Amino acid sequence: MTEIFTPFLTAFILAYALRPVSLWLERHRLPRAAAAGIAMIIGLGIVFCILSLFITLLKTEIPLIKTQFPGWLQNTQAWLEPKLTQFHVTFDWSHLKATVSQKITEHLNDNSDALMSSTVETVLMSGSSVIAGFVNAVLILFVMFYLLIDWNHFFSLIKKLMPVRAQETVHHLAMHADGLLSQYLRGMIIVISIMSVFYSAGLSFLEIKGAIALGVFTALMIVIPYIGITIGFTLAVFAALLQFGPGSELLGVLIIYSLGQFLEGFFLTPRLVGERIGLHPVAVLFALLLFGKLFGFFGILLALPISAVGLVVLQYAWSRYTQSTWYQR
Repeated sequence: MTEIFTPFLTAFILAYALRPVSLWLERHRLPRAAAAGIAMIIGLGIVFCILSLFITLLKTEIPLIKTQFPGWLQNTQAWLEPKLTQFHVTFDWSHLKATVSQKITEHLNDNSDALMSSTVETVLMSGSSVIAGFVNAVLILFVMFYLLIDWNHFFSLIKKLMPVRAQETVHHLAMHADGLLSQYLRGMIIVISIMSVFYSAGLSFLEIKGAIALGVFTALMIVIPYIGITIGFTLAVFAALLQFGPGSELLGVLIIYSLGQFLEGFFLTPRLVGERIGLHPVAVLFALLLFGKLFGFFGILLALPISAVGLVVLQYAWSRYTQSTWYQR
C-alpha cells in the first residue's frame, strides 16, 4: 500500500517546495504551464547536483581505499604487535597483509565501477526494480506538474468536500501549517547554504580531497536530524584517515565539525528556522523511524515537515479539548 502513496506524497511535497518558484515566474508574465515546467527543471537540477555530489564522493573514496589500505595494515602492525608480544600472542602479519591486501585491492580494481553504480542504483531505486523506479519517476513528474498548474483549483475542491461548519477551521489550520512549513523551508535553505560554505572551506583548508563535495553533502544532510550530521562526520573522518592517517588533519576534522554543530545548533537554526516545529528530540527520532519505515528514504526526508503539520492539528485538538465543558468540570 505504501508503494502506491509514496510517489503521490513525494510529488505533493516537491510541488509545495517548488510552488514559490512557479508563482514568481508567473508574476513575470510567463504562462502557467511554462512556469511550472521551468520550476520542475530547477528542482530536477538540484536533485541531479545532489546525486553528482554523492557520485563524486564515491569516486574519491574508493581509489583512496585502494591505495591506502596496505599502509593501514602496516601502521596497525607497528602499533599492535608490541602490545600482543607482551601477552605472548603471535600473529602471522605477513600472511594477513599478503592475503587481505591483495584480495581487497583486486576487488576494488575489478569492481570499483560496479560498486559505485550498484550503490547509486540502490539509493535511486530504494530496493525497487529498475522498471518500477522509472514508472514512479514518471508518475512523480506527471503529478507534480499538474499540481503546480492546478494548485488552487485542487485545494478549492478539497475545501468543498468539507462540511460548511468546518471550512473556516480547516482553512485556519491549513494557513497555520503553510506558514510553519514556509518558514521551515526558507530557514533550512539559508542554513544549508551557510553550512555548505563553512564545511567546504574548512575541509579545503585541511587539503582533504573532494572537500567541496563533502562539505556540501554534509550541509545537505542537515535536513535529516542527528542521522545526517553523523553520516557527514563519518565520511569526513574516513576521508581524513584515508588520505593522512591518524594525525593533525583528523583533529582538524573534529574541530571543524564541532564548530559546525555549535554554529548550526545554537545560532543558525534557532535564529533562521526559529525552532518553530517544537518537537522533542525523542519525537523527532520516532518520526524518522516511523516515516522511514513507511515511505523509505523519502519518508526520512519528509518526517519533520509532516510531523510539523501533525503538531498543528494536535495543538488545535488539545486547545479545543481544554476549553470544553467536559474537561473543565
